Amino acid sequence: MADEEQLRRLDSGALKALAHPLRVRIFDLLSAHGPQTASSLASMLGETSGSTSYHLRTLSAHDLIHEVEGRGTARERWWELPEGRIDIPGPSQSMSPANQAAAQIVSSEFFRLRHETLMSYVNRPDTEVPEGWKDAGLIATTLLEMTPSQMEDLKDELMGVIEGAVGRYRGQTGPDVRRVSMRTELFDLPATGPVLAGAADSNEEES
Repeated sequence: MADEEQLRRLDSGALKALAHPLRVRIFDLLSAHGPQTASSLASMLGETSGSTSYHLRTLSAHDLIHEVEGRGTARERWWELPEGRIDIPGPSQSMSPANQAAAQIVSSEFFRLRHETLMSYVNRPDTEVPEGWKDAGLIATTLLEMTPSQMEDLKDELMGVIEGAVGRYRGQTGPDVRRVSMRTELFDLPATGPVLAGAADSNEEES
């Protein structure tokens, strides 16, 4: 169940090991596509298998990935992510300068990849959309006026929806099943002056 999923907060060593654009991409590909070899990742990334093998070993040394048991050979190893989730801390003033830099690299690259994936979805030609999937997705943005405590309550509600979906659908298999990206963002905007009632009504966007 989702509430039993292990959540690992990356320590300094793991954060620094992940703080390389190619390692973030490898981690992201393993998350999106499941177990891969150095050769298959090299093909996806346009790199050499020697390069991807080196970065896989670096990630493995900090338990960010591990070998798939009972699969592969001494020459062709399969790698996957551990079960559970990781919490990647954003840059913080409480961190050392080196850790701040590492957190900045990891966060920036993850969000860049998320945006790249989203734009690929948005710009995908209708001819490439599988049957039944055209109207299944949702992209929605709206602006709200909230207090900090209200925002905390809404965050808890959204996390409940996410964890419920994880519990119902993660690991599901079947002929019509495919990997789906579910994203949630909730953050306060910079203060620019008093908010007037109804000011956000015309800014609501949904597609």
